[in-house]
Amino acid sequence: MEQEQQPDMVAGHSLGEFSALVAAGAMDWEDGLRLVAIRAREMQKCCEKVPGTMAAIIKLPDEVIEQVCAGIPGVVPANFNSPGQVVISGEEQAVDTACEQLKAAGAKRALKLPVSGAFHSPLMEPARTELAKAIEATPFHTPKCPIYQNVTAQATTDPQEIKANLLKQLTSPVRWTQSVLNMREAGATHFVELGPGEVLQGLVRRILPEEGLVIEGANPR
Repeated sequence: MEQEQQPDMVAGHSLGEFSALVAAGAMDWEDGLRLVAIRAREMQKCCEKVPGTMAAIIKLPDEVIEQVCAGIPGVVPANFNSPGQVVISGEEQAVDTACEQLKAAGAKRALKLPVSGAFHSPLMEPARTELAKAIEATPFHTPKCPIYQNVTAQATTDPQEIKANLLKQLTSPVRWTQSVLNMREAGATHFVELGPGEVLQGLVRRILPEEGLVIEGANPR
């Protein structure tokens, strides 16, 4: 904003979707902070009520992971981060069972993550009530550019659709791989990560290993 640059499209990974919405002008900065705080508080309550966990599955096709998880109650795919990197989420025992079956199915690694809960899984459902109230009470504007939301991986500028998808994100997977592919198909050639790290840059490079793309960071001061 200081450089008077405007994105042609935006996307954010999980919590980053709120940042993307602020960057696109779909909500005010202060409202974004308030919703993030409410979301965190309600998700923490879920973690305390029913402990859960997550695990990263490395080098296994998405469809195999989906098929294995579908046969194990209590675990679901949570983050489609890049080809060969999917995170699963759910009840502790269900995630352990899935890890063993996924390794037997050919996964190079099934690594439990040091997280406090089963994010982007049905275990986050109790957080929906208070977050829904907060989202409904928040003014949303038509964004200045399309946002590719985690739930659908599709572009939208409809405030009502944005609000609905933001709520669904609690219990639905982050479709980051699909979002980046769809952004590229829509003409994106220059990807800039706004934040303190470089994780998303690495994911985009794995999703789009083609020549000629600009993928860089713009870390805040």
